[in-house]
This record gives sequence, structure tokens and C-alpha cells, in this order.
Amino acid sequence: MNMKFGHAQPFTRLEDPALLTGAGRFVADAAAAVGAAAAFMVRSPYAHAAFAFANLDAVRARPGVRLVLTAEDMAGTGAMPLGAVVPVVGEDHMWNPQRPILAAGIARHVGDGIAFIVADTLDAARDAAEALEIDWEPREAVADMEAALADGAPAVWPQRAGNAAFTSEIGDAAAVDQAFASAARVVRVRLVNNRVVTNYLEPRGVLAEVEESGRVRLTLGSQGSHRLRDAVAKMLHWRKEDLRVITPDVGGGFGTKMFPFPEYPLAAVAARRLGTPLAWICDRNEHFQADSHGRDNITTAELALDAQGRFLGLRVETLANMGAYLSFYGPFVPVGGARMLPGVYDIRAFHVRVRGVYTHTVPVDAYRGAGRPEAAYVIERLVDAAARETGIAPEELRRRNFIPPSAMPYDTASGRRYDSGEFDGHMTRALEVADHAGFPARRDAAAQAGKLRGFGFATYIEACGGGLPEPAFLMLRKDGRIRIKIGSQASGQGHQTAYAHLAAAHLRLPLDEVEVLQGDTDDLEHGHGTGGSRSIPVGGAAVAGAARRLAEKLRTLGADALEADPADMELVNGGVEVAGTDRRLSFAELAALPIATEDRVSAQDAFTPPEATYPNGTHACEVEIEPETGEVRILTYVVVDDFGAVITPAMLEGQVQGGIVQGIGQALLERTVYDAEGQLLTASFMDYALPRAEDIPDLHFETRNVRCTTNPLGVKGAGEAGAIGSCPAVMNAVVDALWRARGISHLDMPATPAAVFAALNAAQPA
Repeated sequence: MNMKFGHAQPFTRLEDPALLTGAGRFVADAAAAVGAAAAFMVRSPYAHAAFAFANLDAVRARPGVRLVLTAEDMAGTGAMPLGAVVPVVGEDHMWNPQRPILAAGIARHVGDGIAFIVADTLDAARDAAEALEIDWEPREAVADMEAALADGAPAVWPQRAGNAAFTSEIGDAAAVDQAFASAARVVRVRLVNNRVVTNYLEPRGVLAEVEESGRVRLTLGSQGSHRLRDAVAKMLHWRKEDLRVITPDVGGGFGTKMFPFPEYPLAAVAARRLGTPLAWICDRNEHFQADSHGRDNITTAELALDAQGRFLGLRVETLANMGAYLSFYGPFVPVGGARMLPGVYDIRAFHVRVRGVYTHTVPVDAYRGAGRPEAAYVIERLVDAAARETGIAPEELRRRNFIPPSAMPYDTASGRRYDSGEFDGHMTRALEVADHAGFPARRDAAAQAGKLRGFGFATYIEACGGGLPEPAFLMLRKDGRIRIKIGSQASGQGHQTAYAHLAAAHLRLPLDEVEVLQGDTDDLEHGHGTGGSRSIPVGGAAVAGAARRLAEKLRTLGADALEADPADMELVNGGVEVAGTDRRLSFAELAALPIATEDRVSAQDAFTPPEATYPNGTHACEVEIEPETGEVRILTYVVVDDFGAVITPAMLEGQVQGGIVQGIGQALLERTVYDAEGQLLTASFMDYALPRAEDIPDLHFETRNVRCTTNPLGVKGAGEAGAIGSCPAVMNAVVDALWRARGISHLDMPATPAAVFAALNAAQPA
């Protein structure tokens, strides 16, 4: 059911020529172009410590030093904002201690910012930081969630005994208790969803300049300029009109560039005080210590089944590490994601309790999928565990419990409404493509060679492409090109191509005759940015709606100019013509007409989603393990997805591939490690492993689409899906190999060679 929009699919993205030829413009490029001064953040080397500065005046007087900002200098400004709150249990409340822009006398994690230095050069700023004498008083720290909740644990915030940030519940606990009381079998798993670091290609940065009017202009990499303008202005108690935010090219975001960080208001204040351009560019080590991390949950899940393997109830307890502060969307990630815990299954009794926990670590926030990968990981690992315990084949157990297409729209026990989906269809297809039937023979052949083979899969569903409307504005320019203005923000996804395709489909002109403007708060009054796979389902729907309206206006304008009936007008190849005649005006000629007022050559639209979209699919994975070393090698990877209608298939496949690679990285390689004192031991690529090309097999991708009924384009968001189905598929395959060979029924991510080797050795017969 791939949806075509009237134009041949582009062979290349419109964005790529500039990027491939070095013509892209990123924050560091903008800083170099204006000869900006250099800013450097002084960060805490301790996870928990009191501190005081001993020689600030001397450092400020050093040659080349222009400004040193501390918490005292930022007095009177607001705290870092919180973008979401969550429902809490009973009379409890969500404890938000208000994170200062700079730590004021107490540092609460390694990397906590304590001073912001601006100097002529980066070397001068670093030298000033080295010269800064700081009296440190180290205090006890706690980095482990369970240890943080124990009696007598060091307090991250003394005002909040027990380090609990919040407790939130979803579902009906009484109904779950009743379901479990009647169950023939209960299956239980305890899962650690390991902390990961985003590691986008381009680290964060900000260039701050003062315009002639006195307004401060920030150029920064983001996932939405308007959100950051509003947040920074609020922190500084500035009017929005006092601040302009521009986002140029962005080298990856994955959620982390969606929200504000302390360097942005600090740069704005410094620029206003100095009156000269300055730039802070993050280095990779800082990224590990200061940018928000992702995941980091400990979950206990129980599934109640009847004698025939039908799912009766699901009970889940999750500890979610918040780090030392509540980051922008931090509390919402585990609570919002928990609503997807029932997955693709007909589970009528459901209850989850999520407890947010403070620790002396980097704050945790949205990372590709933002809670939905964590939920899919729990339910799909749990279903595989149930298959092992019941002796029912994993695919058969799923078939017995899938929500059938006839039940759509389906209201889950967690409060979601799925509009569409044929889950057995894509699972069956994925197993067929992956040759699941031939796996036993391959497993036996591997055993003969001394290797362990495993086959695993995961059938996922996620919620995305919802939320607030994203207005889109289209205008016919004097040169005959179409200009789109929209508040979403590309960070590598290919918005120029996708939006141009949608507009060109309705306006009938070549793709390269459409330009897309994003990232400048002066171009649009407001926008909600990119996150939650909403740019095409929400922003794309608005572009298509505005294009339809503009097409109608241009037909009417052409009819007036050519003295014809609007019903006879056609848009063809960048112009308007009277059907069946040679009477034609190009778009440039149309725009030059005296009657072509702005209102007649422009249109806007905004789509407000009535509900999220629910992409779903099956990932199937076959692995081979070398028992002598514990090394896991992925041999086959197949994904069959349901994304509703498809606009640009090549870009869709690229999105899925990127998400799968990130999921494989978390499943097999990536591990953020803190020691007991809160020291970050994996703060560089020397210690933190990202997937390389040799770790990734050929990825087979295809779609089996069912049109979304709640989206005008029929699409379902796709940006995060690859990262949602991949972790459980890979780990189910690893555990399948270990279970069949040595009876090992559990392993947490990442399944590194050391972890697999240790599990195999522990399972060796005495």
C-alpha cells in the first residue's frame, strides 16, 4: 500500500550535494566565519562536592580573558526549565529542586558546570580554567539506583529523603491482582536497560552575537529553534523579542538536541555583556560528561497466563534513573513510554509503577524513542521468557495473543488507542524472509563447527507522530519557486526532500523548484520542532494541506489572468494552463501579475493530530556465538514494518537502518559505567564502544503497510522505529543461543564478549 504523490521517487536527497561537497554550514563554521571569541565551561571532577573559588579576580585579570561567569554572576536568572510533568501517586509530588544554570556551591555530578570562561582563544580559556583555584570538599556520592534508594544512602538533594524524584502509576492494580490470582502460570523477568550516550556526529555548540538593534542572536544546533528561544528567554527573564535563535545544518540530534542546556543562556548573557561574538563548541569528552544520557532503567515484569497460554495480566515495576537533576523531558520518558508496555498483545489487566530516582550522575532525558524502546524491550523479552517456560513456540505464543485486525481501533488497558495493524502478517513475513524454518539445520551445522546459533525476533508497536500542531506556510516567489516555512527542524532526516515531495505533488513542479526554510525564529512566529517522529505525520500533513490550498489559489489566479473557468485550469510542470489548450502562464509569470497579491500566492495550514500514529513491525535476527571468546556475530537481520503510507521509500529505509544500528549498539556494545563514587569511567571512545561497519550485517528491510486512519496522509511515524524493535530482537537471539546450548535463560544488555563469556563459564558443568 505504498502511497505515491505524483512524482517519481528522487534518486538522491536534495540536501546531499551541499553536504557531500563541504558546503554544509554548521555551528562551528558560523563561529569561525565571524572570528568569535572562545568560551570554555569549567566542570566538576567530583560526583558530589562543595566548592568555593579562591582567585576569581586574578583569573579575570589574566591576559586574553574577557569574562568569567559563576552562579553569583547569574543571580536573578531562572533555573533550567522542565518541559513535562507526570502524574504522581496519592499525596506525593514530583520533587523538582530547580537546576541552576551554573552550580552554586555544590556540584552534583562529574561534569556539572561551575564557571563559564570567555577568552580571546580556546587555549587562553583553557589556561584560565587551569589557573582557577577551587577549594573542593568532596562528599559521599551514589550512582546506582538501587543503592540510592537504600536506607542511609548519600542524598543527592538533602531536602528529599530517600532520593525519590517521583512515583507514578498507570493501570488498574486490583484488576491485575485478580488476573494473577486466576493464572495457571506466572512468568517473571528482571531487566536492566543500560544507560547510553547519544554520540551524534556533531557535538553541541552555540555562537552568540549582538545584532545592531541590541538583540542577541544565538546560532546553535537544535531540533527546534522556537522551543529553545522561548526556554532561554524565560530563564533569563528576557522578552522573546530580545532573542533570535538560528539553527543551521545539524549533524544529528536523536532527542538530545531538543532541549536547552546551560551553555545557551550563558552564551547569551556573555554576548550581551561583552558586545562581541563568542562561541562555545563542545568537545567529545564534554559530551559524555554534560549532555543528557539515555535509557538507564531497571524493570521487573510479570506476565500472568492461563493454561492455553493466553495473557491475562501484566504487572511492571520500573526504576528510572533521573541523574542529579530533572532534565527537560526526563520524568516523562519512562512514564509516557510505560503506556506502550502491553505492546501488540490483547492484555486486559495492566498496571505499572514507575519510580524516578536521583543519583550523582548526568541527567537522563529523551534518546531516540524516548521510553518506547524501553517498553518494547520489556514486553518482548518477557514474551520470549514465557515461550521458554511454557514450551510454546515464540511465534505461536504471540499469535495466540496478538490484537486481531478486527479489533481495531483497539483501546489498550494503558490508555492508548491503536487505529490499525496486522501484527501476525508482518511477523509471518519476517520469519519467512529470515528462513526461520531452516534455522534448526543451520544451528546443527554451527554446533558441529563448535559455534552457538540463536534465532530471535521481536514484534513491536510504538506511539509517535502526535502532539501539538506544526503550522506550515507556502508561498509562490517572484522567480516561480515555492518557498516552505515550517518550525520542524532537520538534523539529517532529509526534510528538504520530503517536504518538497509533498508540495510538488500538489503543485506539479520539479522537486528542486521547492525550497524549505527552517531554523530561524525570525521566519516564523512559532514552531514545535522535531521529536517523536512527528515531522512528516504532523508537519508533512500541514505542508500537504497548505499545498492543496495554494494549488487552488493559483488555479483561481491563473483563471482570472487567462479569463478562463477555474474548473478548466491545471497545474502542469511549474505553471498553470487552460486544459486542452496552449494558453499557459509559468509560475514566475503568474507571480509577476499585478493581481498576484501576497494573499493570492500564499497559503498556510496546521494539522492537529487527534491521536498518535502507531507504527509496528517485526525484527528478526540470527546470531552466532564463539564460545571460546564470547563474541556475538549477527548473521541475518530482517525487518518488516508497517508505516502506513510511504512518501520517500529510500529515506524511510535509511531511517530504519540508522535506528537498527543504534539498537545493535545498545544490545551488544554500548555501556555507560560509573564507579561507586560516581566517577564516569566511560568518558571517551577509548572506553565506550560504538558500532562500526564490521558489527552490522546486511539489513533486509521491507514494508507491509496498513494505512493509518487518523492521519490525513495515512502515514505512521518512522524515525525511531528501528531503535525500538532492534534491542529485543538481538537479545532474544543471543539468549536463544545460550539457552539451547547451556540452559542460560537470561542476559542483560550489552551482550559484550566479556559478558557472554562469563555467562558461559558460569553455566559450565562442575
